[in-house]
Amino acid sequence: MQASEEEKELHRLIREALKDGRLSCAEAFRIAGERNISLQRVGEACNQLGIKINHCRLGCFP
Repeated sequence: MQASEEEKELHRLIREALKDGRLSCAEAFRIAGERNISLQRVGEACNQLGIKINHCRLGCFP
C-alpha cells in the first residue's frame, strides 16, 4: 500500500523531530497540534516507521 502525500509529510515531520532515533512525547504533541491530527495517528505513524517515543508526559513510554 502506497502512502498518501499527507502520510509522507507526517513521516517527514516525525523523522525531522527525532533525537537519537526517538521521538519525544512533547514533539509528538507538537506535530499533532500543528497538523490538527490525533496523537493516536502520530503514534501509528511512529509504529509504521519503527520509531520509539520517549519522555512520555503520561509515563506510558519510559
